[in-house]
Parts: sequence; structure tokens; C-alpha cells
Amino acid sequence: MGQQKKQWGAIIIMISLFAMIAFVTNLCSPMAVIVKNDFGASNVLSQIGNYGNFIAYLVMGIPAGMLISKFGYKKTALIGLFIGIVGILIQWLSGSVGKDSAFLVYLVGAFISGFTMCILNCVVNPMLNLLGGGGKKGNQLIQIGGVFNSSAAVAVYIIMGALIGDAAKAHIADATPALMIALAIFVVGFIGILLTKIEEPEQAPVDTSLIKGALKYRHFTLGALAIFLYMGLEVGTPTYTLQYLTAKGLDSSTVGLIVAVYWLMMLVGRFVGGVVGGKVSSRTLITIVSTASIALVAFGMFAPETSTVNVPGIDWANLQMIWAEVPVGIFAFLLVGLCTSVMWGGIFNMAVEGLGKYTAIASGIFMTMVFGCAVMVAIQGWVADLTNYMTSYWVVLFCAAYILFYALVGSKPSKVEED
Repeated sequence: MGQQKKQWGAIIIMISLFAMIAFVTNLCSPMAVIVKNDFGASNVLSQIGNYGNFIAYLVMGIPAGMLISKFGYKKTALIGLFIGIVGILIQWLSGSVGKDSAFLVYLVGAFISGFTMCILNCVVNPMLNLLGGGGKKGNQLIQIGGVFNSSAAVAVYIIMGALIGDAAKAHIADATPALMIALAIFVVGFIGILLTKIEEPEQAPVDTSLIKGALKYRHFTLGALAIFLYMGLEVGTPTYTLQYLTAKGLDSSTVGLIVAVYWLMMLVGRFVGGVVGGKVSSRTLITIVSTASIALVAFGMFAPETSTVNVPGIDWANLQMIWAEVPVGIFAFLLVGLCTSVMWGGIFNMAVEGLGKYTAIASGIFMTMVFGCAVMVAIQGWVADLTNYMTSYWVVLFCAAYILFYALVGSKPSKVEED
């Protein structure tokens, strides 16, 4: 406990980084509407910022873990923030170059920013776990970090709505205030970390055998797969809820406000997780929320469409509540956000238990698994094309079932003989 008290400055910095990650990552969604308007991009190409982020995770996950092994958490965070400053500046410059090259410049900036998100995630998750002493306290710190992460995500939509107004008529240059806020956040974070003393845990020498060493732990390997599938559960649920409601003829702006409630549920869930995380083990917590996810998704799939309920939505730009009548099953899907909110931290906490010197590279492998979002969401879309939206939720149900298996069986720590 004394060690933790001495490190409160580091804990605050790590939680702040959690918020930075969400702010910059979630800029991609409102920016997608601007990109579509400014560059005449299709719906698929307008999401280029998100694609850049996911591809960056795939490319940078393991190298980020290697950076931590070589330079430590503090220097790696500084490297990541410097890269982020460059990425934001490039995105900003895309609004002032010629139309022919602006789209490519924006993509390069988004890709570089994705490197930062991956590097900072590799730093934040293991450091909060270590600063909390692992176990319940480590999980609690990760959940508290998640509260600030979700708060920053919500703040993005409020700020973008207030600064830009009608994004459908906006240009990249109109997003300058939001990009400058992101830039300022990175600069302040860089200075804050530079001036904060962080006691580094022992790291293994940089060696390709680190990856092999981490993968020897069965509970970690199964945990990495759990994170891969978790991304499908977290993102697939609201993504195809939005598609379903849009296909049913609801106004697209209203649909967006309704689906945003899913992310508000994640904020509420993370707040609760931060409160109870120090009292409830990760294994118990993940068992409860994965079971609830299975029940909610199954109910959402099979509930009759004729049974409806009024669901609230939040107009973030005007801070107003709106209501819309939707099938009761859709409300069940929105509640899944309460469950997914605590899964990342809980799975990570269980998966790195007992890894010791391999924790840094394990974090890098975890970040690579974020690419599972693109894979699982694409698979769900493929199933939806072949059948219908509700049938596609069998993919989500499978992801939730595996996470329950991991909590009950796969997460039991495995002992490994050192070479």
C-alpha cells in the first residue's frame, strides 16, 4: 500500500492517458461525416480514420510491447505522445492542402494517430494493473481509468456538435478547434509525464523469445483470444443495432442518438465497476456480465418485433433527451453496454496474472488483438447479408459465450517452467 501511495502521481497520469486515448479515437466517428462531405467519399471510405486506427493496432501492437521492454513505460509513453502530436498536425494540414491530396494526407494522419493509441494502451493497462498491485485493486484502477475513458468519448460528441454544428455541411478545416484540443491534450500529457517520476517494474531484455515466453501461459493465450472476440461483442452490438433501426425506416439522426445510449451505458457500467472492482474479483465480475450479455443478446434476437418500448436518446450537441419507440429487443441490445463496460479491464487483469517480466510484451499482443473488431464486425455483416440482422447476432452470442468460458475455465493461471 505504501508503494501505491508514493505512486499517486503516476496513477493520475495513467488515468489521464486513458481519457486521451478515448478523445482522439472517438474523433474518427464525427470526422467520418465531415470526410464524406469534404472529399465526396463513400460510406465505406468515410470510415478511413477508424480503419487507420485498427490497422495501426495490428501493425504496432507487438512492437509497442518491445518498446516498453527496451525503454520502460515512461519513455514509451513519451514516444507515443510525440507520434500523436505529429499525427494530429498531419490531419489538421489535410484541411489546407489541395483536394487531390487532402484525402491521402488525412489517412496518413489517422494512421499515425492510431500508432499513438496503440502505444498508450500498451502503457496504461499494465501500469494501472501494476500500480494497483494486481488482483482486485489492479482491476479497480483499470475500471476507474475506463470511467474517464468513456467520459472523454462522450465529451467528443458534445464538443464536435458545439464547435462544428451541422457536420454534414462541414469541412476538415471546420474541425480545427477539436483537433487543436486533441493536440493540446497530447502536449500537456507529454509535459506531465516528463515531469512525473514513475518507478518502473523490472523488464526482460528485448528478445523475440519474449513473445514465445508469454504465449507459453495458457491463461494468457486464451485471454488474448477473449479480447479478440470481446471487440466483436462490444462493437458489433451497437453497429448492427444502428443498421437494423435505419433499415426499419427510423430517421438516421434519431437512430444515432438512440445508439449513443449504448456508450452511455458503458460509462455507467465502468463507474460501477470502478466502485466494486476492489471488492469483487475479475473472475466473478466477468462471469456475471458475460452471463448477462448472453441473456440480453438472446432476448434481443428472439423478442417479437411487435413488442415495443420507448427508448431514450441523448442529443449531445443540445444536451436534450429524445424518445423513440423501438422493439423491446433493441432496448436489450443497448443494455449490453453495461456488461461490456468492465470486460476489457477484467479480461486483461486475469490474462496477465503471474506473467511477471512478460507483462509488457503481453500488453503488446493484447493491443494487436484489438484488430478482432474489424474481423468480427465484418463476419457479422457477412452473416447479416446472407440472412438478416437478428440472425447475425449469433456471432455476438458466440463472442459472449466464449468470454463466459474464459472466466469460468480458461482464466485459471497456468504455471510455466522457465527456460
